[in-house]
Amino acid sequence: MAARLLAALLSLLPVAAHAQQESNPNLGKAEGQCRPGEPGPAVLITAVGLKDRKGLLRAELYPDNDKDFLQDDNILINAGKTFRRVEISLPASGPVQLCVRTPGPGAYTLSLLHDRDANLKFGLSSDGVGFPNNPRLGLSKPKAGAVRFMTGPGITPISIRMNYRKGLLSFGPLRERD
Repeated sequence: MAARLLAALLSLLPVAAHAQQESNPNLGKAEGQCRPGEPGPAVLITAVGLKDRKGLLRAELYPDNDKDFLQDDNILINAGKTFRRVEISLPASGPVQLCVRTPGPGAYTLSLLHDRDANLKFGLSSDGVGFPNNPRLGLSKPKAGAVRFMTGPGITPISIRMNYRKGLLSFGPLRERD
């Protein structure tokens, strides 16, 4: 069971496999970055429950279905499917927010990664993950339906609670409230 969780979490990383375009950490960034004054459609994510203010915070936007949720970025892009990535350095203080442009109003899924050492790789024992609707994380990735959210034509605000490794086989929030 732990192997399934590890596989699901490792799927958050870009992997070049059977793809036409080489994987790199910049895939989806140009399409995902919000522009000053742009009215939307976009999602404004507030990250709560961070372990610390080290490293990077990376959001990745996916289509709203189980097959494409957390799918390899190359596969999605080469198939003409939705994939957006936004990455920020964590601010020393204040709210932690990042904005991701969506292709249009509708339903999407999303993952949020706290890459504490900024190495662009998921560290099972140190990094945090979060999803819309803040589902309980088990030994496999959440279903798309559990992390689905809707965007309108403007800026849609959502809050995501970060989860970190707790014990040998589980992930959860560090505290219930900030």
